[in-house]
Amino acid sequence: MAKSKKKQVQRFLFEEVLAFLKHNADKAFNYKQVAAAMEIDNESERFTLLETLEALKHQGFVLEKEIGKYQIKDTKSYLSGTIDFTTQGTAYVVTEAGEKDVFIAFRKTKDALQGDLVKINVFNRRGNPEGEVIEVIKRAKTKFVGTIQVMPKFAFVVPDYNKLHVDFFVPLEHTLHAKNGQKVVVELTEWKRGSENPNGKVVEVLGNAGEHETEIHAIMAEYGLPMHFSEKVENEAKQLDTRIKEQEITKRRDFRNVTTFTIDPADAKDFDDALSLQKLENGHWEIGVHIADVTHYVKPGTILDDEAVNRATSVYLVDRCVPMLPEVLSNFACSLRPNEEKYCFSAVFEMDDKAKIYQQWFGKTVINSNHRFTYEEAQTIIETEQGIFKDEILTLDRLAKLLRAERTAHGSIFFDKAEVKFHLDDDGTPTGVYFKTQKDAHKLIEDFMLLANRKVAEFLAKGDKPKNTEEKNHKKKKEESKEPVIYRIHDVPKDDKLLELNQFVERFGYSVAVGNKQKTAQSINKLLTDVKNKKEQSMIELLAIRSMPKAVYTTKNVGHYGLGFEYYTHFTSPIRRYPDMLVHRLLEAKLNHTHYLKADELELLAKHSSDMERLAADAERASVKYKQVEYLEDKIGEEFDGIISGVTEWGIFVEIIENKCEGRVGLRDIKDDQYVFDEENYRVVGRRTGRIYSLGDKVRIKVKRADLIKKQLDFEFVSGEPSKKEIEIRNPKRYKKRK
Repeated sequence: MAKSKKKQVQRFLFEEVLAFLKHNADKAFNYKQVAAAMEIDNESERFTLLETLEALKHQGFVLEKEIGKYQIKDTKSYLSGTIDFTTQGTAYVVTEAGEKDVFIAFRKTKDALQGDLVKINVFNRRGNPEGEVIEVIKRAKTKFVGTIQVMPKFAFVVPDYNKLHVDFFVPLEHTLHAKNGQKVVVELTEWKRGSENPNGKVVEVLGNAGEHETEIHAIMAEYGLPMHFSEKVENEAKQLDTRIKEQEITKRRDFRNVTTFTIDPADAKDFDDALSLQKLENGHWEIGVHIADVTHYVKPGTILDDEAVNRATSVYLVDRCVPMLPEVLSNFACSLRPNEEKYCFSAVFEMDDKAKIYQQWFGKTVINSNHRFTYEEAQTIIETEQGIFKDEILTLDRLAKLLRAERTAHGSIFFDKAEVKFHLDDDGTPTGVYFKTQKDAHKLIEDFMLLANRKVAEFLAKGDKPKNTEEKNHKKKKEESKEPVIYRIHDVPKDDKLLELNQFVERFGYSVAVGNKQKTAQSINKLLTDVKNKKEQSMIELLAIRSMPKAVYTTKNVGHYGLGFEYYTHFTSPIRRYPDMLVHRLLEAKLNHTHYLKADELELLAKHSSDMERLAADAERASVKYKQVEYLEDKIGEEFDGIISGVTEWGIFVEIIENKCEGRVGLRDIKDDQYVFDEENYRVVGRRTGRIYSLGDKVRIKVKRADLIKKQLDFEFVSGEPSKKEIEIRNPKRYKKRK
């Protein structure tokens, strides 16, 4: 073997052998086993392999565990975690050990895909740690959605998701006869060592890209949302005895003769909560928060319950609901429709005219709703003081406002961000955009649902409170229950996040207090009030939300910072949230002095529910984004006013004011100057002119491109001069964070 060739082989073998031994860190191999694994059958190369193993041993990378058997040296640098790719193909691993996220360079991600649980070797722990993927421990998923490109001898599937950095190679015999350009679901079959692309096979053809049903089904497939219930699940649901029986009524508190009604969106089909109101002889009010008794029908260990566990939540896409429970339950048996007797699980409160609570009661009930209000109908009654059940509506509205004021005083934060909705024609094509905002009728329902959730959580954690619980002379504190409880928690935001938010909003003349929980909450509420109808409103609201940790389900209570509650759970929506079903069972067990689940079992269900909730939110956002692109598809060349909503090294994101559609202006597409990203100040600056495009600036844009396949909008600036400052940027801070 020539000297230069031998050096090349040694260099190659050094990296490959080290990678192989790292991949099999718990085993020792002789040189013949390593050669076989690496498909080396040439005698001279096998001898070079042996030399390489000896060199690795002398350099401290490898141990000779037995004579002639080599194993990677345990450097204690191995960590495991979830890999999160950037759109550029690099990645970060969020470690299970809770250490700093580890940066993984493009060529060191091995065969990992977005969201996989991976084992990594960390070789630089100083400052920002860097590492490499050693092994994929567990795939996040094996089925992906993409567009197929059919060639004469093979095909590729290009994934829709921009964090999937590789295309899938598909042999023609595994394409299911998909046509070029169609949307398909591809399943990963293998990823051969050394191959740049994984192999896959098409398992479903969704249809022609760009068509409404195809794209919505593509979103559902991408997020693993089921298209329908299985025949077994549907059959079990249909076989349920949903009759209201006298024998069962005798076991329940009867509210059928108490004024009761529901208030829901106009297009709602499942009414899972109702309110009742009556005046007591002592002059107090009795308010009943009645929740559909789903767990009366869905029992643990049944096919229905298993399905509900798997789904964990209903998902509301832009044009449809993917329900947690079959229609026979969600729209009929458990829907509190007017003039129908229904089983409920209720929280009943006695309060005075100042919304002070004197008594509370939890238990099974039967109701008969007198009326079904839409939010708009209830709002009209609140505003005009006229209409059916106006006295009840106005009384509940007044009490709700008192509850809200109390929440505010205790540090509850109020985010009233408008929700984007679409008017769709019969084909699902968006014909208009409108915004769903909260008015008093929405807040009325919300305040009583929050009250029920809070009081149920307190009861599960501490037991019942004595009469006149608000009296100051009540000093004895109840011990917390030893039985596990599933809480809805929202942790306190980190000081560095709040300081970052404060640093930004100070430029607009606002401030956020840091250090004291209650003062921080009050200052955020003031900020959200002060920015109303200002050009920077949308952007500051978004940054304020991002400064907060995510709310999750868990058995470990830390309170709910955003609501200002020490104890909080979800009790009020068991038709669409599995944690609420768990809370109903826990509450029933406590009332009956029995036991439901162990803490570790409950924690697993809580974590799964949190994961599925995040997935549902991502799917919902994807469907909205698709409709935004479709809505602007026939508006190419039209101009709109917008607000700069994001700035990165590659582009400026602009949200159109009138319809909330967001698109990107690429920095390379701005021809008047070369712009650099000033990360510290949330802006880009022209090198020559010093022209600045900053977060929150109002700009005029033109719609340049609406790509339905990528769900991407491209804009270009028209006018609306950004601020100009002649400044020198010698060493602009480059963009290093995840995109």
